[in-house]
Amino acid sequence: HVQLVESGGGSVQAGGSLRLSCAASGYTLSSYCMAWFRQAPGKEREGVATINSLNTTFYGDSVKGRFTVSKDTAKYTLYLQMTNLRPEDTAMYYCAADPSRAYGCPLRDGYPYWGRGTQVTVS
Repeated sequence: HVQLVESGGGSVQAGGSLRLSCAASGYTLSSYCMAWFRQAPGKEREGVATINSLNTTFYGDSVKGRFTVSKDTAKYTLYLQMTNLRPEDTAMYYCAADPSRAYGCPLRDGYPYWGRGTQVTVS
């Protein structure tokens, strides 16, 4: 049974940085697709970044050049380093996993496993 737990959210001023973590259990990060999504109040969930089994990454247009996704397979942890944060980055951030895919990780809904989210607020 895959469990994902996010942490690292908080409140930060515009221009600041945060690093989110997603701890995975019952699941190895090395071989499958993982992703970060976010959802702001009143808005649809938005794909932020993906990382595949070869550590190839892909980013949504709104975060390119500012966010970096990575993983530490020894620690079973996925990360999202966020820099130059903007008020429009305010949202609940979720990590997601798809053990059925190693490549071609989609930046859209369809992942079978999700964490409960961590709140990021930028003012």
